[in-house]
Amino acid sequence: MASIKTLSFIAILVFFTVAQVVVSSDPDILTDYVLPPNTTATDVNYFTYTGMRSLVNATYPANFTVVKASLNEFPGLLGQSVSCAILEFPAGSVNPLHIHPRATELLFVLQGSLQVGFVDTTNKLFNQSLQTGDIFVFPKGLVHFQYNSNSTGSALAVSAFGSASAGTQSIANSVFNSTIFEGILAESFNTSTDIIERIESGLKG
Repeated sequence: MASIKTLSFIAILVFFTVAQVVVSSDPDILTDYVLPPNTTATDVNYFTYTGMRSLVNATYPANFTVVKASLNEFPGLLGQSVSCAILEFPAGSVNPLHIHPRATELLFVLQGSLQVGFVDTTNKLFNQSLQTGDIFVFPKGLVHFQYNSNSTGSALAVSAFGSASAGTQSIANSVFNSTIFEGILAESFNTSTDIIERIESGLKG
C-alpha cells in the first residue's frame, strides 16, 4: 500500500482537486453549512472524516476497490457540493462501465497508469492513456471506465466530484441485474433470450 508520504500527498491532492470541480449539481445553500434534520448544534467532528485512515499501511486489495467520502459516509458534506473517492487498482483490474448521474468526475492518477475513457451522446469514444500525475475529466452523466492494463503493477487514483452525492450507476447491473423482461433485452441487443439469461446468470454469480 502507499506510504505515509504518498498518503499525505493524496490528502493535499484531494483538497486541490475538489476545489477545481467547478460543475456542481447540488443546490446552493444560504448558510455557512447545513446540519442534519433535528440538529441545532455541532462541533468540529461534524466536519471531520476519518474513513480514509483505513488506507494507511493497509495491504493492497486483490480486487478493484473504492474508498468513498460522500454524503452517505460523511454527513458534514451536506450542502457543500463536493465529495471524493480513492480508487485502488490491482494489476489488470477495471472499474467497469458506469455513470455518475449527478456530478462531473475529476480523476488524478497518483501511482501507476490507467486506460480511461467515456462515450458521449453521439456514441463517440474519448479514450486516453494516463500516467502518474495526469488528470482526466469525465463529464456528468456519461458512460465511462478506468482500467489498469499493467499485468504486474498496481495503480492508485483520487477522484473528486461536484456533488456531495454523485451517485454511481453500473451499466451492466442496471441492465442485466434489474427486472427488465428478458424479451425486451433480447430485442434491444438483437440477440436471443438464452444469451440474455447467460449474461444475467454470470453477473449474479
